[in-house]
Amino acid sequence: MKAENDQRAGLLSGFGAYGLWGLVPLFWPLLKPSAPVEILAHRMVWSLAVVGLALLALRRWGWIRELLRRPRKLALTTLAACVITVNWGLYIWAVNNGHVVEASLGYFINPLVSIAIGVLVLGERLRRAQWAAVAISFAAVLVLAIGYGRPPWISLVLAFSFATYGLIKKKLDMGGLESLTAETAVLFLPALGYLLWLGTQGRSTFATEGLGHSALLASTGVVTAIPLVLFGAAAIRVPLSTLGLLQYTAPVFQFGLGVLYFHEAMPPERWAGFSLVWAALALLTWDALRTNRRSRMRLAAAAKAPAAVAAPTREPA
Repeated sequence: MKAENDQRAGLLSGFGAYGLWGLVPLFWPLLKPSAPVEILAHRMVWSLAVVGLALLALRRWGWIRELLRRPRKLALTTLAACVITVNWGLYIWAVNNGHVVEASLGYFINPLVSIAIGVLVLGERLRRAQWAAVAISFAAVLVLAIGYGRPPWISLVLAFSFATYGLIKKKLDMGGLESLTAETAVLFLPALGYLLWLGTQGRSTFATEGLGHSALLASTGVVTAIPLVLFGAAAIRVPLSTLGLLQYTAPVFQFGLGVLYFHEAMPPERWAGFSLVWAALALLTWDALRTNRRSRMRLAAAAKAPAAVAAPTREPA
C-alpha cells in the first residue's frame, strides 16, 4: 500500500512539475531587458530564499549534517547544480531569443535520451519498440539538422542536460525540497557575487527598471522552486522511464506556445522532423501501456494462484 501511495504521489508531482514547465515560456519574456545570465543569477539567489523559508517553516534541517558527512553525495549534489544551471541558462536564452519551438524539441527528445541513459548507465534492457523509437528519433534529428542548416544544438543540450539531471537526482535519493535547497546553496555565492558585480558596473536592472520589474525578478525563486520540488519528489518515486513519459506534457505546451503565441516559423522540413519525433513518442507510449497492462495481468494471475491452491476442495457426497 505504501509503495502504491508513493507511486501515486510521484505521478501527481511529475504532472504538476511538467505542466508548470510547459507554461513557463510565458514568464521569461516579462523579465526583459534583463539579460539571460542576470535572470539566471536571480533565479539561483531567490530560489534559495524560497526553499530556505519552506524548510524553516517545516523545521527540516537534519539532512544537512548527513549530507556534509557524505562527500560522494555532496559531489553529486554539486554536479546536479552545475548541470541544471546549464539547462536553466540555455532555456532562458532560447525563449527570450525566439527559439521556443527548438527548446520544446529538446524536451520532446528528452524521454528518448532518458531511455538511452537507462541502457548505458543503469543497465536497463530495451524492448524492440523502444529500439525502433530511438532509431526514429535519430532520423528526426538528421531531418531537423538539414532543415535548420545545423544540428539542433539547443534541443540536444537541453535534452541531454535534463536527462543527466534526472539520473543524478535518482542516485541522490533525496526529497525534492532538500535536494533543491542543497543545489541552490551550491549556486548561491557565485550567483550573488555576479549580481553584486553587475551592480558595481551599473549594469544591473534590478533597481533601475521599477518596482514591478524587481518583483518579477524576485518571483523567479517561486517559479523555479515549485516545479523543481515537484520534479524531485517524482524522481525518487517513479522509474526513470516513467519520468520520460510524464515529460510529454511540458513540450506539448511549449510547442503550442511557440507556434500559436510567439508565431515562430515552421517550414515543412521542421514539421517533418517534429512528426518523426512524435511518431517515436507515440510508439514509446503504446509500448509502455502494453507492457504495463501485461505486468498487471501477470500480478493478478500470480495473486490468484496461491488462493486457488489454498482453497479447500469439497469431497464428493
